[in-house]
Amino acid sequence: MKFKKLGNTGLNVSLICLGTMTYGEQNTQEEGFEQMDYALNKGINFFDTAELYSIPPKEKTYGDTEEIIGNWFQKRKNRKKIILASKIAGPGLKWIRGGGEQFSPTSLEKALNSSLKRLKTDYIDLYQLHWPERNTNYFGDLNYEHNENEKKWNSFDSILKVLKKSIDQGKIRYIGLSNETPWGFSKFLQIADEKKLPRVVSVQNPYSLVNRSYEVGMSEISIREKAGLLAYSPLAAGYLTGKYRNNQMPKNSRMDLFYENYPRYHNQRTYNAVEEYFKIAQNHQITLTQLSQAFVNSRDFVTSNIIGATTMEQLRENIDSINISLNEKIISEINLVHEKIPNPAP
Repeated sequence: MKFKKLGNTGLNVSLICLGTMTYGEQNTQEEGFEQMDYALNKGINFFDTAELYSIPPKEKTYGDTEEIIGNWFQKRKNRKKIILASKIAGPGLKWIRGGGEQFSPTSLEKALNSSLKRLKTDYIDLYQLHWPERNTNYFGDLNYEHNENEKKWNSFDSILKVLKKSIDQGKIRYIGLSNETPWGFSKFLQIADEKKLPRVVSVQNPYSLVNRSYEVGMSEISIREKAGLLAYSPLAAGYLTGKYRNNQMPKNSRMDLFYENYPRYHNQRTYNAVEEYFKIAQNHQITLTQLSQAFVNSRDFVTSNIIGATTMEQLRENIDSINISLNEKIISEINLVHEKIPNPAP
């Protein structure tokens, strides 16, 4: 396994991070335990979860993934071996504290304490804001439309002050963002520096061969400010494995079960890009999965690549991508496709 510094902290996190959002929905607790055991044995020391999970979000499965991880910690007695990341949900889901403002002092404290209880731990290494409270563009929306009458949202400094209190209490160690924009990222960093408040050490945004939008406005900030990307959806919800090529729909795959939850991928440009990348992988005698994961692993601004799997076969292939190096010729071929079909699935 390879490791990188988590931001400007002293923590070395594995370049492959184990994503867990399927635990409690597509994966049973027993299967989750098997995945976590295997990942730890392969050198992965970084796990990512969220209060929202399992995915897709439902009231019935809210918090189930954290509970499964907590049960694993309790049974294996190995909490200290894992750098654990979790997230507080943003607004919009009524079954999560009423669905309104989520980053108020009361809501932040309640969410954190509930996660700690489910996870059966007294601290979370990296606590992230899952998506912004303010009106902005994320989850596949590239167009920001300003709304002068938007609902009230908690200021950056008020959020950071509450998180500082939790850090001082020992409940969290570091903070991160998720589904954030360049403006939000920059403001959090600016205010932290000006007011001597906790500094963001990472941003968890989507990044893959079919969504390289992070490169445009975020990558420079990540490198210069030492707050790297935790890349999620590196396989574009499975499209970059090639399993949906030629109109295939494998039974019990994510698209078979939850097609309507992933509209950003359902367009001809994505299908065309996948075909082009598939040809590159074939020509260089690696799988499309290996090509896709190795590309994410190779980016300077990426701190860790969050992989997810529903089968052990998928998990092994994803983790083994750490051993794949892409030469300049392959990168050049990838970039030619990107120039022709840029960001078809943002």
